Amino acid sequence: MLPTSLPPLSKGAHAAHCKRCLSGLPASQVDIDPAKLALSFYCLGSLDVSGELEKKTRDWEREHWREWIWGQQTCGQYGTGFRASSYMTAKHSAEEHSGYDNPQIIMTYTALLSLSILRDNFSRLDRKGLLKFLRSCQNADGSFSSEPLGGDSDLRTTFCAFAISTMLDDWSGMDVASALQFIRSCRTYEGGYGQSPFGEALGGTTYCALASLRLATKQLDPLTLQDRQKTVRWLVQNQASNGGFSGRTNKDADACYCFWCGASLHVLDAGDLVDKAAMTSFIASCQFKYGGIAKIPGEHPDPYHTYLSLAAAALLPPDSSDGTSWALCPLDPLLNATYQTSSWARAHIPAPKVDDDDDALGDAGV
Repeated sequence: MLPTSLPPLSKGAHAAHCKRCLSGLPASQVDIDPAKLALSFYCLGSLDVSGELEKKTRDWEREHWREWIWGQQTCGQYGTGFRASSYMTAKHSAEEHSGYDNPQIIMTYTALLSLSILRDNFSRLDRKGLLKFLRSCQNADGSFSSEPLGGDSDLRTTFCAFAISTMLDDWSGMDVASALQFIRSCRTYEGGYGQSPFGEALGGTTYCALASLRLATKQLDPLTLQDRQKTVRWLVQNQASNGGFSGRTNKDADACYCFWCGASLHVLDAGDLVDKAAMTSFIASCQFKYGGIAKIPGEHPDPYHTYLSLAAAALLPPDSSDGTSWALCPLDPLLNATYQTSSWARAHIPAPKVDDDDDALGDAGV
């Protein structure tokens, strides 16, 4: 039996958990160096969606994080993007491309959102280099590799390319038609999407596929009615009896899939089919008493599950709760950030517009 009322959401404790993880970004936590920039996004995203960023951090801390993130921008023959951290780069060559610190597409996506959360003006962003980087990552089948010279190539990296292009408001860095065809090739008989063609349907990659399709086609429905219904049915069936969502058929529920599956349904305009009270109750049971949210009740928390749990509750809030503790900032389901942050990204990441008068003056040599 699910509880009739929700326990409070410990936003302050969750914010403290994420801030503790952020404090180790420059030097400690060496074991997560290959994904440190993604970790920073989960921490900052948790602070952002819970409305705790300004309350729990100081100006100098936010400036410190901004500078650290910009320190991960790297450029070279394959273009410009962001690496996970400086763990592969010697200090004397920190500002030079060495071939061992290629930008990584997932880290670039999370870096742009993290800087948007921190309200950076993006005056240091190499936009032309970023487009070149995207082109260097696209493969012959339309997918995107995580790095120019290879690495993972699946729907996760492809979604990141779509999100980056959206934030740049410039799609010249990819062959859109080829990328859309790759996404369609990952669709499975269940209605979900695998990481790559012929893969098992997963909640996370289904979100990546659906969000990418919507970003590229804007308001047009990229699926037939029959395909849409099949996908909705598979996603709804993934909500378990305890209220959480499983990421694969016949698997146990995991807090992160409350976002991946819940957001997928939201993108399909079927969010009302989620049992929101049961989902939020499951998330509440995954809270750790000292802060942070775990994948399942009783496990240790981490920033990844903390952020995605909060994002799910923000996107699909319960109809009734204990009051204000479950009130979270509205979430943009396509970029996976608060609407305030996604609006900042869309306004500040694109190249500045040049007025026709300025063009005329330039042509005249003035």
